[in-house]
Amino acid sequence: MTDGNRRIWGWYFFDWASQPYNTLIITFIFAPYVAQLLGDGSRAQSVWGYGIAAAGFVMALLSPLLGTIADRTGGRMWFILLFSLMYVGGAWALWYAAPGAFNLWLVLFCFAIGMIGMEFATTFTNAMLPGLGTPAEIGRISGTGWAFGYAGGLVALVLMLTLLAENASGTTLIGLAPILGLDPETREGTRAVGPFTAIWYVLFMIPFFLWVREPRKADAIGLGEAVRRSWPELKASLRALPARRGLLFFLLASMFYRDALNGFFAFGGIYAEGVLGWDLTQIGVFGIAAIFTGAVFAWIGGRADARFGPLAVIVTCIVVLALASLAAVFLSREQVFMLAVGPDSRLPDIAFYLIGAAVGAAGGALQASSRTLMVRLADPARMTEGFGLYALTGKATSFLAPLSVGVVTAMTGSQQLGILPLLVLFVLGLFLLLSVKPNGDRAG
Repeated sequence: MTDGNRRIWGWYFFDWASQPYNTLIITFIFAPYVAQLLGDGSRAQSVWGYGIAAAGFVMALLSPLLGTIADRTGGRMWFILLFSLMYVGGAWALWYAAPGAFNLWLVLFCFAIGMIGMEFATTFTNAMLPGLGTPAEIGRISGTGWAFGYAGGLVALVLMLTLLAENASGTTLIGLAPILGLDPETREGTRAVGPFTAIWYVLFMIPFFLWVREPRKADAIGLGEAVRRSWPELKASLRALPARRGLLFFLLASMFYRDALNGFFAFGGIYAEGVLGWDLTQIGVFGIAAIFTGAVFAWIGGRADARFGPLAVIVTCIVVLALASLAAVFLSREQVFMLAVGPDSRLPDIAFYLIGAAVGAAGGALQASSRTLMVRLADPARMTEGFGLYALTGKATSFLAPLSVGVVTAMTGSQQLGILPLLVLFVLGLFLLLSVKPNGDRAG
């Protein structure tokens, strides 16, 4: 393996290592467990939305400044190490969310610490993408990275469901008692998702830290000087944005559609538990289907990106996601897309499995192609700054989807109607993309 290929594979391993926080904690295992402990799907969806919104607000404030500092000091790897420690600590602490001693606000605080660590580390690793290959190779590399990450999430989910997470009968998906003598009565198998996610991350970040090397920055400055310069430089970059129409509208569009997609991932498990009455095993199977299609279509999307361009892939995926969010509004145990069904009908379950598969497929390709379109739109001489702005807009309203879902759910008392804000955000993103050229303002 050449040094270049080793560096690319090391970069892939970050996606593999970090994905279980999204898959196991935010979506399919821990979030439904919290909903079960609270005993009220609407309240769980509302509270979970507020928790994710608070973490998103912190990320919106700090991400661009930290990106500017890292860019000037040339020390992205040190920042990734720091945020990795937050990821591991926040994930591990979720073990203590025991049924008899459940402190909701402490759990949300620990969850937010881990989520902030994951998102900040992702920001800095994304900024490495332009240096991994030529412009013609970036789409394939990004798509393969997302596919590899989804594959990691899928393997982690299967291990959790078959060996650790217990269902209502106290056994795992394959009928075994949780391994390591974990007690089903106190939900130790399910709570082990925290330590499992932390250990997974530590283990699979080893290739990243061994194989990924940053070139030494010739004009690097000290940390103190970088901190002093960060805010003035960030203001200058923001003031220059209106003159770059393609980049500006893409950043605004991605701000909405990425937030909506993250909201879909965050509330999928809670929605299934509260609306359809699924247990953790059913939610896990749903997760396996969504992640499998995500991995396959992230890989396919990378190839489509290279052939048709990232903008075409993004638009197609947003249309699919908007239709999926609309379909979820008209789904319950009593009716499927406004057609009444009997209490024993499996049609609602099948419909939600199909919705999950569509969201996984479109979401994987969407995120991979968004990274490559950012490479096309940003100034080649200031690529890291471009990804800093991408992170800023990604976090500036990262609280909007969870907060709006939480508010609408609380106001209506309906989890189905609480999903409507996601549809609005997808449509807004699609509308703003109409002003973006496939190759940005350099298309001529």
